Amino acid sequence: MPDTKKFIENLSGAGKCIGVLTSGGDAQGMNAAVRAVVRMGIYVGAKVYFIHEMIYLDILIYQNERHQLLYLNYIFLMPLCVQGGTVIGSARCKDFRTHEGRLRAALNLVQRGITNLCVIGGDGSLTGANLFREEWSGLLDELVQSGEISEEASQIYSALHIVGMVGSIDNDFCGTDMTIGTDSALHRIIEVVDAIMTTAQSHQRTFVLEVMGRHCGYLALVSALACGADWVLIPEMPPKDGWEEQMCYKLSESRMRGSRLNIIIVAEGATDRHGNPISSNAVKELVVRCLGFDTRVTVLGHVQRGGTPSAFDRILASRMGVEAVLALLEASPGTPACVVSLCGNQAVRVPLMECVQMTQEVQKAMDEKRFEEAVRLRGRSFENNLNTYKLLSHRKIDSELPHSSFNVAVLNVGAPAAGMNAAVRSAVRVGITEGHTMFAVSDGFEGFYKGQIKEIKWGDVGGWTGQGGSLLGTKRTLPAKHIDKIAEQMRIHNINALLVIGGFEAFESLLQLVDARSRYEEFCVPMCMLPATISNNVSGTDLSIGADTSLNAIVETCDRIKQSASGTKRRVFIIETMGGYCGYLATVGGLAAGADAAYIYEEPFDIRELQSNVEHLTEKMKTNILHRNYTTDFIYQLYNEEGKGVFDCRKNVLGHMQQGGAPSPFDRNFGTKIAAKAMQWISKKLKEFYREGRVFANTEDSACLLGMRRRALVFQPVVQLKDETDFVHRIPKEQWWLRLRPLMKILAKYKTSYDVSDSGQLEHIVRLRAKDVSAI
Repeated sequence: MPDTKKFIENLSGAGKCIGVLTSGGDAQGMNAAVRAVVRMGIYVGAKVYFIHEMIYLDILIYQNERHQLLYLNYIFLMPLCVQGGTVIGSARCKDFRTHEGRLRAALNLVQRGITNLCVIGGDGSLTGANLFREEWSGLLDELVQSGEISEEASQIYSALHIVGMVGSIDNDFCGTDMTIGTDSALHRIIEVVDAIMTTAQSHQRTFVLEVMGRHCGYLALVSALACGADWVLIPEMPPKDGWEEQMCYKLSESRMRGSRLNIIIVAEGATDRHGNPISSNAVKELVVRCLGFDTRVTVLGHVQRGGTPSAFDRILASRMGVEAVLALLEASPGTPACVVSLCGNQAVRVPLMECVQMTQEVQKAMDEKRFEEAVRLRGRSFENNLNTYKLLSHRKIDSELPHSSFNVAVLNVGAPAAGMNAAVRSAVRVGITEGHTMFAVSDGFEGFYKGQIKEIKWGDVGGWTGQGGSLLGTKRTLPAKHIDKIAEQMRIHNINALLVIGGFEAFESLLQLVDARSRYEEFCVPMCMLPATISNNVSGTDLSIGADTSLNAIVETCDRIKQSASGTKRRVFIIETMGGYCGYLATVGGLAAGADAAYIYEEPFDIRELQSNVEHLTEKMKTNILHRNYTTDFIYQLYNEEGKGVFDCRKNVLGHMQQGGAPSPFDRNFGTKIAAKAMQWISKKLKEFYREGRVFANTEDSACLLGMRRRALVFQPVVQLKDETDFVHRIPKEQWWLRLRPLMKILAKYKTSYDVSDSGQLEHIVRLRAKDVSAI
């Protein structure tokens, strides 16, 4: 790990001044980003200021007692990661659009020695900041000529550096997979949809939901995918002429199959192919007129911007904030303004104006009715969402389906994880669309050898997306002890392919089945595993289905604990998370919740470190615990004893609460898309290995795990993942999230080293899209 002190000296962080502002509309997670910028900035020796009520840098123009640049300290920023909105405010300023306004702003910056700006906002704010940067040298020349600054000051502050982070719930900015606030907005939408579904089922109603997205349909599209909506209307892909009849036929067909409700989601900017707006009320009137269904309209409005940020947004904002500071420190006079973006699971830096131009091209394509081009320009993630929704929502009639004569079995293995049901639903429906006969296996491999196998059809998985746990049933039983009976069931039902959804037990099961191929030809079929475990401890993937839901449960509990402690005497909470020997939940949950420490198996510690942490917590309060030798009880007793006279201590064991509840939007979406991709891979392999009237697959690449690796979804042979796995402790030998631990400590004001070797590099958006061939 590089020496952080040397790194800071090389970048001349000491003495630098950074201004941070939030602009445009507010978005959940902005405060977490501000917190990260401030604490990382102070950590590297910079002086950090924030700017009140900010868009277009108006507070650099107006100075009075309320509107001024303020120096931030750690105490003020402690609760920020929990709060939605933006505590430093957001406003618009007409003056900054004028040359005189920008001239005054330049003077205010020079007077305070600020030459680094971190702008958290949308494309308008970022474009304005970039214009300010381009005019900077000319503005300084004018200030020198007017005598307001000296020639020496002009030389010292000759370059202005801009780094942006996109805060927008609409996810309408090209160049990043996700913007700060989008995931939280999806949480608000899905919470409403889940609540509405219960009353809709009771009264057999149709609900039309209008969500935000004047120019971008991301929220509507992903929420429709996450809740299994019957119809969705978005600006990028207006429905074809005659859509009214098609939609009503779809709703009527759904009711005929036994459904008691319909959900239609409309983006506020939805139009038809001729540019005519499609309002939620117009959709309601259409359904009532044509079908006579009891129909209600719900306009979510600004509730989508409200509430506390999700775990995903807190983590995203924290990672981006740290990366933004590093980008500012590394910037040279010739470095273009950049945006810190997310590509898959990796932070990257992209030139700001390239992103702005691409975003403008999307709108131009929509205005010119080049809708397929608009979808493509939105990025592979958006395009994949749309294609997956089309696959799952519109059932083809039997005569349109290809006839493959292949039987595919799907089962859940291991502990339940939220999102498993969404993955099963997706797999079943895509499999049927591909022409396969789908079989569901109850209770994992235990049910497999007992013959608990039955055909599952399109309508059988309706409404599964939002259900927690495992509706198929899941067991930890491994197949090795019953391999002969499982082979017999494979033969009886003529199973030609397997899709296994689960955690570490599923991984071990697939390895055992591959090993049995030499003895049982029944296992010489394509097999794919989807990682689904809250512990996120499976090799071959950065993320697992269920982990995001669990992180949200941890964060919500921590938020409530903090609230319960407010107004009381100083208190430290010891919180035990699940995960076995894997510290993912403790570390990432601690980062999202603003914890001061996370004790995990992967990073051994001793009594001296514990003592140091106790001393640290005499000034600050909060910790998160997970370790094998030093148990929660031991650490609780230590903190309780050593903290006497300064703070008292409380212990909370979250337990199976982390496994329960409705799946988060991320887990629904992730499970849905990777299951669809897995079924398409299985279809390809079935055709590839079909010879002389039978399927025979015994190559390594015919038994794979589909996982997210940094930027892309990758199929990896399970036998090749054996060397990457610690089977004794049931964890991967290398885990990407360990790089987040120093970040968590830095944000908690610990002295530590930060590895900058994996920091983002400036990449052009064209090259970024070329790499993004398998984005989720």
